[in-house]
Amino acid sequence: MTQTPDNHSTEALRGLLNAAGKGGDGNARRRWLLIGGVLATLLLGVALFSGGGNGTTGQFITEDATLGKLLVTASASGTLQPTKSVDVGSELSGTLATVLVQENDVVKKGQLLAELDTAKLKDSVDKSRAALAAAEAAVMQKQATVAEARASLRRMRHVAELSGGKVPARTELETQEAALQRAVADEAGARADVIQARATLKTDETNLGKAIIRSPVNGVVLTRKVEPGQTVAAQMTTPVLFVLAEDLAKMELQVKVDEADVANVVNGQKATFTVSAWPGRKFPATIQRVGLGSTTTDNVVTYKTILQVGNDDLALRPGMTATASIVTAERANVLLVPNAALRFTPPTANAAPKRSLVSRLIPGPPPDARKRPPASAAKGDEARVWVLDEQGPQAVAVKTGVSNGRQTEILGGDLKAGMAVITEYQEAKK
Repeated sequence: MTQTPDNHSTEALRGLLNAAGKGGDGNARRRWLLIGGVLATLLLGVALFSGGGNGTTGQFITEDATLGKLLVTASASGTLQPTKSVDVGSELSGTLATVLVQENDVVKKGQLLAELDTAKLKDSVDKSRAALAAAEAAVMQKQATVAEARASLRRMRHVAELSGGKVPARTELETQEAALQRAVADEAGARADVIQARATLKTDETNLGKAIIRSPVNGVVLTRKVEPGQTVAAQMTTPVLFVLAEDLAKMELQVKVDEADVANVVNGQKATFTVSAWPGRKFPATIQRVGLGSTTTDNVVTYKTILQVGNDDLALRPGMTATASIVTAERANVLLVPNAALRFTPPTANAAPKRSLVSRLIPGPPPDARKRPPASAAKGDEARVWVLDEQGPQAVAVKTGVSNGRQTEILGGDLKAGMAVITEYQEAKK
């Protein structure tokens, strides 16, 4: 028969007491001291061999399921830009004679911004006008030649009629007819030269007009990139002299939405954003356009999204970095539970059986793995939470909806508002 550690200790204690009773009075004190030491050793062994029992106790942490409002948001960052920005440049090369506006100046459409040195351009216009006048004079000369040739031909024909065709000779008539045709052709060429001279004059006058740089829109000067006396070289690209914003009272926020959130972002959704210049202030915005094309940066795929922003007080400026929070779902008066309740699984009800010290030192086969529910349930999936009543934790099946990362909407099931759902189990040492 196998004895337990408690039986061994009882027999050993009984033997020590008998030995102490049989000794003389002179050795009683020493024997009792010996008995006390052995007794303490036996008690320690009993504690080790018995495994100490259940050394821990614990409690369940609960939180009530509540009815409330749920907001699901997607975060994105970007920069503020004007709704319409215009780069004002010069098609002509030259030296800037005057620059009439500064940054932040409000300008009107057609207002003079800068002017190039127009001395050479005016000379070109004068030359073109002179060339046009010369071409028109040449036309007049050709017209006179045509009139002369036509009169000579008419006289010859009249003489031929009077002489019965004897004079002038037929070859003379043909020569005069050819001279008339050449005169008419020369007149047509002179008229073409006039058209060409007029076109050249018009081009030079247009260039002279382009030397005066005017605002194409009503707006404000964001950037001035030139100074008086600076040389402008218009070669392959048009040099930018000014950057104008049409209306800063209305701006747009260009953000990059992550691919995991873009399916839930649609036109017309509300959003708020913050900028570093105004800490603690949230600015409203509305989704205007969600881009179809993607951008990949460091293996992160994002989609450009445009938000409309009102800026009546001009607190926002182009180029500011903003962090937007886009409301992708909004629920009112719905049943909510913390996400920790969907992830919670209670510990096993039956404690492990006590084992001897030897059996605990010798490794045995691994225990059967418990089947645990998934950490969280996807939208619309069946899940379960645990509620605490007088009989302990009880599982309640639920159907989940959208989640904001901290709370989840409950669409169906036996869970009611006010029920205490378990979120955590805390162990405490005795």
